[in-house]
Amino acid sequence: MCGIAGFMGEFAEDSLAAMNFSIAHRGPDDADTWFDAVNRVGFAHRRLSIIDLSSAGRQPMWDTDRKVVLVFNGEIYNYRELARELRRDGYQFTSATDTEVILNLYKRDGEKFLGRLIGIFAFALWDSQKRKLLVARDGVGVKPLYYFENLCGFAFASELKALCCLPELDRSIDPVAISHYLTYLYCPAPRTPLAGVFKLEPGCAMIVESGHIVKRWRHWKLPIAGAYVEDRSIPHLQDELESLLARAVRRQMVADVSVGAFLSGGLDSSAIVTFGRKYAAAQRLECFTIGFRDEGVGEEGFPNDLPYARKVAEHLGVPLHVVWSGSEMANDFEKMIYHLDEPQPDPAALNVLQIARLSREMGIKVLLSGAGGDDIFGGYRRHFALSLEYLWAWQPQFVRSMLQQIAEDIPRTSPLRRRLAKAFEYAGETPERRMAGYFAWLRPATVSALFSGDMRAKIQGSDPFAPLLSALHELPSNMEKLDKMLHLEQRFFLPDHNLNYTDKMSMAAGIEVRVPLLDPELMAFAANLPALYKQHDDMGKWLFKQTMETHLPHDIIYRPKTGFGAPLRRWMHGELRAHFEYALSAESISRRGLFDPAAVARLSSDDRSGKIDAAYPLFGIVCIETWCRQFLDRRPGPFA
Repeated sequence: MCGIAGFMGEFAEDSLAAMNFSIAHRGPDDADTWFDAVNRVGFAHRRLSIIDLSSAGRQPMWDTDRKVVLVFNGEIYNYRELARELRRDGYQFTSATDTEVILNLYKRDGEKFLGRLIGIFAFALWDSQKRKLLVARDGVGVKPLYYFENLCGFAFASELKALCCLPELDRSIDPVAISHYLTYLYCPAPRTPLAGVFKLEPGCAMIVESGHIVKRWRHWKLPIAGAYVEDRSIPHLQDELESLLARAVRRQMVADVSVGAFLSGGLDSSAIVTFGRKYAAAQRLECFTIGFRDEGVGEEGFPNDLPYARKVAEHLGVPLHVVWSGSEMANDFEKMIYHLDEPQPDPAALNVLQIARLSREMGIKVLLSGAGGDDIFGGYRRHFALSLEYLWAWQPQFVRSMLQQIAEDIPRTSPLRRRLAKAFEYAGETPERRMAGYFAWLRPATVSALFSGDMRAKIQGSDPFAPLLSALHELPSNMEKLDKMLHLEQRFFLPDHNLNYTDKMSMAAGIEVRVPLLDPELMAFAANLPALYKQHDDMGKWLFKQTMETHLPHDIIYRPKTGFGAPLRRWMHGELRAHFEYALSAESISRRGLFDPAAVARLSSDDRSGKIDAAYPLFGIVCIETWCRQFLDRRPGPFA
């Protein structure tokens, strides 16, 4: 729900209107701004009305005493329970919103109130008595929040493009961040493409006074396995998991508008729909899926989900709306980059946009997503590859280096060969670097060689694996390997990649997406499961699958793992050919000055020959050039 922006410092009041206009798509139902000329604090808000649709829910919102004002993006799922508690304590309400619950909870509990919130959020709260600004983001990072701090003061926004409306922003590029986009297809927080702009990390909060950050802390941490539940029977764990799934879905269906759901026919979305249909009250749970007209999707490892989605819809008795998609999806490429705010080279984002558009046309403002299942229960191919390391990781270093060399010589001409090569690509490295390597699309040395001389000098000494290695070093040494990898999924891949494109592309159409599988109780339960109950031999999400056997057809639960993608490799030589030829041309590369034209040409040649699989990194270069034209060459305005 909504888009927020604001600042504290020497910024012009009329900038608030420009910031709000730039994120109008996030809140098509209402808009307003507030400015305190004495304290130089200003808020802007775009509203997507979901809870309390009346004007009483308008933001920026003050408490009844007009001491605290708030701009808030998201949903607090336990707001009704908190409101009852606050009313018993004598706090007054003029609306039925979760926004006002935050205001009163802050007044009662101060900063520690953050621990009481169950939901998805990014907000800024101005305490006029203490003259301080509190900024916070939800624990998993479902809702985005960008900020910068300089001599002029502090500014924040739901989207980076809103910050670009401020002339005080230095829009210098961050070379290290650019190397991350080519390495991972995303950039781990807190970095962004702009050197002076940062993402507030999930579960973090800050206090700003006089336009400067004076305190920052982590108010919520990802659950770390404490006591594995090996002493409890499988049936008992299945019952508990089923109860948690049902509660998470019921909790996240709170809304005063219609709620729908993504339904790919995979386990995660099918489980959400299984429980969601029970709590849809008198309304039907409208479900949405993608149907591809392009057979190239299957050739690239993305089999058509539609037959599975139809089977689940029929089994559960829910309506299914198919968004037919083909090569015309590529026409939205530039719009995708604009709305993502970051040069993420993953066309899967276009699927979200397509579904969100249809949902909005049908008057459904909220969609439930199955995102997060693979990240908490295991389910990605890299989890299976990690589970097989016991077969060879004990070998001497020189043997592992030989395996690594063999992997480098495997032609990347099919999905199977690409995955086999990936499994041994870092075999000769330390266990930590090997684990980080599973997330990488290109080796660090390859990425470094792509940069121009000036840019390479600026990233010299930086290691693209550093954020992931730092996170691994914070974990207990005796933690299961799979749990360490799942921690990396939840800390980086999930918020900076999957959740970022899900939020941005859905909000581009004025749709809010919720993620029940990332409920904090469910995540804590999953964290304490032994690794064997997640990745069991060659089967990911083992306990989850066992639990859903009484609800879903066997061939839905145990279908082969598929991705949520698009035929990028075909598009490179078809619908996106003009974009690739322009962005990868020596003239374009030289003009921008980020990359070495000869190195890019070699990478493209190696990809065409099958020597390496560089389709996505090459798309990354195209996305970076497109992003630079949109965010650096001009100030981004609303996309036509």
